Amino acid sequence: MPKNYSIIQKDFYRESGEWLSPIQILLKCINPNLHFIYILRKAQKFDKTPILGLYWKIVLRHFQIKYGFQIYPETQIGEGLYLGHWGSLVVNPKAVIGRNCNIAQGVTIGQQNRGKNEGFPVIGDDVWIGPNAVIVGSITIGSNVLIAPNSYVNTDVPSNSIVAGNKAKIYPTSNATDGYINNRV
Repeated sequence: MPKNYSIIQKDFYRESGEWLSPIQILLKCINPNLHFIYILRKAQKFDKTPILGLYWKIVLRHFQIKYGFQIYPETQIGEGLYLGHWGSLVVNPKAVIGRNCNIAQGVTIGQQNRGKNEGFPVIGDDVWIGPNAVIVGSITIGSNVLIAPNSYVNTDVPSNSIVAGNKAKIYPTSNATDGYINNRV
């Protein structure tokens, strides 16, 4: 993969498996998931620029409300973000998310306010997060991890694992995300 592709092109590649021109990207923005990612990445790019930063934050806020995505420009998210379905998604601005992550609808990635895991999650590369999963606290999710739908994760998860249930159970699996994370960048 050539290094001159933008982070937006890399995000959009995850959806289609094709490298798109800036015009093709704008045409794909009819899809709410891709439209939101586009605006989020613009807000992140111009976060430190006074006028453009304010403009993109206002636009982002509008579409957070419209689409039900609560992801902020301050959130550190690696390239290749894929949002599976739109609506009801909450990510704490202090969370860290790696490359090639899939996040489904109904997911919460949030802080824990007290106890031994007080803080925010750090999520590795190539992680698939299923619908309605909850990931909270100062925990680390390794790379190549599949978090099953409706799981509640408040403990560290090693790389190469499947996590399922409430209370989360960890199953070591070398091919945890095979067939779940396509078009990696």
